[in-house]
Amino acid sequence: MITATMSSKGSKNEMPKPVCLIDNTEKGGLRICEEALQILDKISQPVVVVAVVGLYRTGKSYLMNRLAGKQKGFALGSTIQSKTKGIWMWCVPHPHKKDHTLVVLDTEGLGDVEKGDEKHDIWIFCMAVLLSSTLVYNSLGVIDNAALEKLQYVTKLTEHINMNMDAVEGEEACSKSTEFMRVFPSFVWAVRDFSLDLELDGKTITADEYLENALTLNKDDPQNVKTYNKTRSSLRMFFAVRKCFVFERPGNTKKLKKIEELTDEELDESFVKQATAFCSYIHTNSKAKTMRGGLVMTGRSLGTLAQTYVEMISSGMVPCLDSAVDSLSRIQNSRAVTEAEEFYLSEMTKKVQFPTETHQELSDIHAGVEKEAISIFIKGSFNDQDQKYQKELAEFLKKEYEMFVQQNVEESRKACRAIISRVFGPLEEAVMEGTYLQPGGYTQFCSERDEAAQLYMSEKGHGLMREEVLMSYLSEKNDVGRSILAADRSLSDAERKMEEEKRQNEALEQKNRYLEEQQKIQDQQIADLKNSHEEHVKQLTEKMEAERERSMEEVTQTLQAQMKEQERMMKEGFRQQSEAMQRDINSLRNRTQTRSDCIII
Repeated sequence: MITATMSSKGSKNEMPKPVCLIDNTEKGGLRICEEALQILDKISQPVVVVAVVGLYRTGKSYLMNRLAGKQKGFALGSTIQSKTKGIWMWCVPHPHKKDHTLVVLDTEGLGDVEKGDEKHDIWIFCMAVLLSSTLVYNSLGVIDNAALEKLQYVTKLTEHINMNMDAVEGEEACSKSTEFMRVFPSFVWAVRDFSLDLELDGKTITADEYLENALTLNKDDPQNVKTYNKTRSSLRMFFAVRKCFVFERPGNTKKLKKIEELTDEELDESFVKQATAFCSYIHTNSKAKTMRGGLVMTGRSLGTLAQTYVEMISSGMVPCLDSAVDSLSRIQNSRAVTEAEEFYLSEMTKKVQFPTETHQELSDIHAGVEKEAISIFIKGSFNDQDQKYQKELAEFLKKEYEMFVQQNVEESRKACRAIISRVFGPLEEAVMEGTYLQPGGYTQFCSERDEAAQLYMSEKGHGLMREEVLMSYLSEKNDVGRSILAADRSLSDAERKMEEEKRQNEALEQKNRYLEEQQKIQDQQIADLKNSHEEHVKQLTEKMEAERERSMEEVTQTLQAQMKEQERMMKEGFRQQSEAMQRDINSLRNRTQTRSDCIII
């Protein structure tokens, strides 16, 4: 049973077996599978995507099952017929990268004699390249000219994948092959049933050296050199990182018909060791899937990307990486805003108990919920140019918070008036009955009014408008107090004057307390706006910095690969091609100069 993390809140959904991601239509086209999209839609983590391609009946599925950490999963077969059709997907928790999901893609075997459709094979190969962060090419035997000719799909990539070649402002445009190298996955050649000794000119070599030697270009046979070099050159110019693993036969042929039922103890020891090294390398070195510029992909965005590419192909278009990014940006950012907004409203509604005793209490709840809402947007957003969508979210959060503040005020006033009505009720009844219209009545009125005011102030649940409502109420009753004072013949004129001044001073003190209360609220609201802006900038800065680092790593890796390739071209005698590469190298060097991205939230 496979347990795959598929939600932003860390809950786990089970994916017991692989599902089809891209299926074949009756007419030989491609279509996206809704079940796979629904699974990917729940994965908000970055995804490490490993796709395997190769000729049919070469054991690709078995290798992918081991990579997923399972004995069974992707369909295996013991006959000459291909089992896998289209592209199948299995999502599992990444064994080494925390909070990442490993997405393993098993593709339909290339060169299936029953299918006999080279165009279909090319699109399957292109989709594997476009969706993966590591591309595994699986083959049998040895890496020779015949094996490389079977990998001729790589030479078709420039015809079947497009990208906007306009340079970013301040940058010089690179060649198409160099731009491809920036965004293409790492390349791993898995050579199965390898029976030769890894030796060259009498010296032991590594599997990587074996691959690179096989990719050496030839300029001695002008008549056939173009055909000979085409696949080799494409592999060298498109894939900055190349790796090779050789595997001996797993065991005797009869047993291998049911290889998925065999334990490691029943397999050849060397094969098990080689398979373990392969899986360890993939798990350790495969990076999260990114688009050009260091834009990291989540499961959700991977699903949208796959759907976008399939729609392009189905409509007769050549998939364009930059157009896909634009489409993905609109879809992902709109959704990220909606989810952040819905989260904010839901959490605030659950957490805020109106009225809050102080504005600070509401402010603290808002700050915590807003921070998480911004985080939800930041994690879900994709290539938010000029922070258009984040500004939309910021405006929404500001407006909704103001509405919560206003509701808090109104609920506080409502609660305060209810308390006023209750604690001052007996006093109001006494006034209506004329209880205080007698000698000494004013003193009694003032005493009972002050007692009611103290009781009011001691009550809980006023909210932040306690002073305002009390001040307003007492102000409304001033005329009543004056009437009782005027009617109390036990007081001299001087005493009446003193009482009047005393009440005025009390009213002034109360007004000052009210103004202080309102000033605190106003100051806190200003602080809330400042803190909100700082939180937006903080989280955006962290994301942009991570993207900048990934982008620089991407450019640096491409630059190093290009410089290495240029040197190799010179050694192999391709001076003209080597010199032509210098322009791209210069452009890449310029891009390694750190640029400061503008944050305009």
